[in-house]
Amino acid sequence: MPTVNTATGPVDTSKLGFTLMHEHIYVLTEGLVQTFPHLWDREARIGPAAAQLAEAKAHGVDTMVDLTVLGLGRDVTLVREAALRSGMQVIVATGLYTYDEVPRHFEHRDVDYMADLFVHDIEQGIQGAGIKAAILKCATDEKGLTPGVEKVLRAVGRAHKRTGVPISTHTHAATERGLDQQRIFMEEGVDLSRVVIGHSGDTEDLSYLEKLIGAGSYIGMDRFGLHQMLPTEKRVAVIAKLCERGHADRIVLSHDTMCYIDWYPEEMRAALPDYHYLHIPDAVVPALRAAGVSENQIRAMTVDNPRSIFERQGAY
Repeated sequence: MPTVNTATGPVDTSKLGFTLMHEHIYVLTEGLVQTFPHLWDREARIGPAAAQLAEAKAHGVDTMVDLTVLGLGRDVTLVREAALRSGMQVIVATGLYTYDEVPRHFEHRDVDYMADLFVHDIEQGIQGAGIKAAILKCATDEKGLTPGVEKVLRAVGRAHKRTGVPISTHTHAATERGLDQQRIFMEEGVDLSRVVIGHSGDTEDLSYLEKLIGAGSYIGMDRFGLHQMLPTEKRVAVIAKLCERGHADRIVLSHDTMCYIDWYPEEMRAALPDYHYLHIPDAVVPALRAAGVSENQIRAMTVDNPRSIFERQGAY
């Protein structure tokens, strides 16, 4: 059977189970810990993260896809330790997270140089830790296809072509940035059925969502708990309508949350009471049932589609 690499080693794709397709374990300001090490207690951060992952596992989540890459303070050894202590299967990513410019290192280097680094993470491992990435990540936000963003998208597309691993993205749904991403990926020869257009659940525009699906991609309904962007009841209603139209086989679910983020004081999380790993298994899945979504459709979005995304492998 096909396998997929995780933070703790290869896993048979048939064992992925209930999968949250767009999460993070740690989100850190790039370079902050190295510059001000007194701000960071590594051991103190691993224990609580492992506890949150173990709780999610107890609530039925088998696998998380951690889309933390360069620009989000990636440390895969932290992720591996939290995964080992919790028993959660965690798939890790490579790529680059920017809405505008690339880091200075890449300004005067070409797309293929960047793609080579992503391929190294997939084939050789990340940060010298022997942990191999199994998905590619990039972002396009409200600023659109800046030169830096386009360079990253093209590098991700080329790394995908060379390795066969899927792509997952960050988008700004209100400005339909997913369509821009699909266009660039098509120019690079990417199979759009291997792409998850992320944060698609931030909109109620069914026309836009069906354009993404019609081009072949999965859509990530993956910000449950961020009520200020769109409350859960409206997100659920959109999914129910898409399922009625026969699109359950192109939807995946997640929260885009994390165990720890240093971008703001921890007490600010109190303003987001549902922004945690349990919201989908405990609240969203029952709400989908109540909205008329069938058990087969729920299984497709949480088990079958993630497995299919990772099961198709090989460069082309």
